[in-house]
Amino acid sequence: MPLSDLTLDECRSYRSSSPQPADFDAFWGSLSPSGAASFVETSTSLKTLRVYDVSFPGHAGQPVRAWLVLPAAAEGPLPCVVEFPGYNGGRGLPEDCLLYAAAGYAHLFVDVRGQGSGWRRGDTEDFPPEGTGPQFPGFMTRGILDPAKHFYRRVIEDAVAAVHAVRGFAGVDPARVAVTGVSQGGGLALAVAGLVPDLAAVAADVPFLCDMRRGAERASTGPYLEVAGYLKVHRDRTGQVFDTLAHFDAVHFARRATAPALFSVAMMDTTCPPSTVFGAYHNYAGPKSIEVYHFNGHEGGETVQHAARLRFLAGVLQP
Repeated sequence: MPLSDLTLDECRSYRSSSPQPADFDAFWGSLSPSGAASFVETSTSLKTLRVYDVSFPGHAGQPVRAWLVLPAAAEGPLPCVVEFPGYNGGRGLPEDCLLYAAAGYAHLFVDVRGQGSGWRRGDTEDFPPEGTGPQFPGFMTRGILDPAKHFYRRVIEDAVAAVHAVRGFAGVDPARVAVTGVSQGGGLALAVAGLVPDLAAVAADVPFLCDMRRGAERASTGPYLEVAGYLKVHRDRTGQVFDTLAHFDAVHFARRATAPALFSVAMMDTTCPPSTVFGAYHNYAGPKSIEVYHFNGHEGGETVQHAARLRFLAGVLQP
């Protein structure tokens, strides 16, 4: 698989030119929880873990589902890792979510509304506003002509609400909450980092939703192609489309993030071109480092990166 984007040296020099919307801060304002979360302990075959079926109010108070998994023998409030899934994945089953609990953390694995039928099941319904308009198949152009109606407005509000929800659980230390994810999950983690100022850590692997116009122009696989497909038909809406997407671009959230962060990037990634990841990385305002996988595609570092992420989290989440 050949390089399909900039070289590593070029990526290290690259800076995003994505324009920040003038109303970005006003658009996001102050997000606060709109109700109490429900944690129902659930019987599973996982004898050394406790599992809770979680529902919490997300955008407009609409219910979002998650699993909370934690070591059964743990004492005292635990550090917590909040994880968001990749594109069109959901929370799956509790047995899918074992890494962080096995490492001694509480682990909240969150649904993305309306997704969860591509590679892992989900259980959260989307409630799009009236008038979201024609869209290219997928989620990227759902509500593409109005930031207030766009799919990721609701999803990012849900992701912020997930952090508020788990901080209310008695077994979680609210001062030691990290967010993480791969691809779409990484992009959502960066969005939350820009909107929740007191996170303990962020780990974003091969993140999607970064430098989105460049992604739509450079990617040859994956969801950015939905944007290009829409504009192939709606030729007169390019400016409007990218103005909407800029409200959800991790390049802009990164400027507002202060928690310690670990990124990873794959130099042969055709879904999230490496320059887009570096676009967010270079803008990230907090302490940061990045793992580079020279000969990998969108799979990134896989279990090698899992181990690197656990080492990073151990360094920032332990008391």
